[in-house]
This record gives sequence, structure tokens and C-alpha cells, in this order.
Amino acid sequence: MIGYVTVGTADLAKSGAFYDALLGTIGATRFMEEPNYFIAWAKAQSEPSLGVAVPFNKEPATVGNGTMVAIALDTPKQVDAFYHKALELGATSEGDVGFRPADAASGFYAGYFRDLDGNKLNAFCIVE
Repeated sequence: MIGYVTVGTADLAKSGAFYDALLGTIGATRFMEEPNYFIAWAKAQSEPSLGVAVPFNKEPATVGNGTMVAIALDTPKQVDAFYHKALELGATSEGDVGFRPADAASGFYAGYFRDLDGNKLNAFCIVE
């Protein structure tokens, strides 16, 4: 149902390098780009994508309160690696990897972080 999600950035080059390195770990590459404005990544053009953009209205990029982008992965090991790669690239933790609720042994497994511009993301999988 979701085609793409875009988050704002104050520095397109810096954000582009962050997402190149992070999304490259799950096989996503740049597939659409407009210089000095917008970059989008996806595993394939027919799949949902994530984009970063300098706000069209030229106002400062801000973080949406309650807004979050969730990256679906297949296993807890992939979630762990993606989350730790984000932190390695300069993201900040918003909730360490693990099950939600914490005492569960299956179900929703996720790690939460904020990118270089403060946008909130998570990496998650469902464990049966």
C-alpha cells in the first residue's frame, strides 16, 4: 500500500552518504535523484522506497513529532546489523534492539534510531 516515504534533510550530500551506506546493507540503491533537492532508494523500482529531500518550500527541515519510518527486515540478526550500522554512521538510539514487549520471545522485534537530521526510524521483523 505504501509507495514511498520522504524525510526532510538540511544537508542532502551528508544525508545521501548516510543512507547510501545504511540502505546498501539491505540491498537498496539510489534509483531516483534530483540534484540539490531529492534522493530516493529502493531494492527495485516497483518496491516501496525511502527518500530524503530538502523541503520544497525552502523552509528548514523539521522532524515530525510522532512520525516514524519503519524498515521491514526478515530476521532479528538483520535488524541488529541494520540498527548497529545506523549508530556506527552517526545515528542516535531511540530504543535498543529487542522484542516488544521486552519479555516476549516472539512477535515484534525492533530497534529504533534517529538519523543525522533527527528523523525517527526503526528496523523491525516479525518472529514466529
